[in-house]
Amino acid sequence: MQLSALFSFVLLATSVCANDHPHEHEDQMPLDYVRFPNEAIYHGINGEITADSIFSRITTFAKLPWVQCLTRENYIPFDIAFIGAPYRPGARFGPSGIRAGSRRLTLCGGYNVPLKVNPFQSGLRIVDCGDVPVTPYDNKYAIEQIENGHKSLLRREAFSPLGNDSVTGEALVSLSLDGKHHPRNITLGGDHTIVLPLLRSINSVYGRISVIHFDSHLDTWKPSVFGGAPSDQAARYLFLLGEPGMLDSERIFH
Repeated sequence: MQLSALFSFVLLATSVCANDHPHEHEDQMPLDYVRFPNEAIYHGINGEITADSIFSRITTFAKLPWVQCLTRENYIPFDIAFIGAPYRPGARFGPSGIRAGSRRLTLCGGYNVPLKVNPFQSGLRIVDCGDVPVTPYDNKYAIEQIENGHKSLLRREAFSPLGNDSVTGEALVSLSLDGKHHPRNITLGGDHTIVLPLLRSINSVYGRISVIHFDSHLDTWKPSVFGGAPSDQAARYLFLLGEPGMLDSERIFH
């Protein structure tokens, strides 16, 4: 009798909770937006987001289209490209780890609340170009591979035309040395040594570079100051670039 009464009380409490909040969960969204949750799962051809969004498909950055940008057969124009630089043991797994962590940043899940903008819905063509082929056997040659791979993407012309200033409305002017509008590359590393070949690549297209550097220490130490080691230090990439005049020394922020 007591067990039956307890069971009836639990059912009554459950019924009361359901009636008090009849629509509480109807407007909530799952981890990712599903366009056709009641239909068979399929791969949309027009970029529709389907029920397999987060946990399946090839893991590109933010589920962006994967384009083999570094092959001669796939010369597809773009505006922004994510490119991996898997340099050095251990750190070479960084690009794949970053891509795995970005799975929730889908076309509908990349909204930036403070800036009130979703960069993936800006009208630009954004792609994931995969990784630069990097040898694990020769560090010097690997640095050259990263520079050449980044440079081959950066020297292309962007897919979308350069727009207007959001404040003045005037047409923007490209800052590149050739006056053309080039795409933007976002590189996923891979050890902070990869900054050296990336800045060399950017310098070849834009000239002297301004740097905004986020780190717990400065990477501009002279060799005699940074421990006095006779061999090259990875933390010296900004110093190495500063010697030949690649950096704008008045516009470097740490």
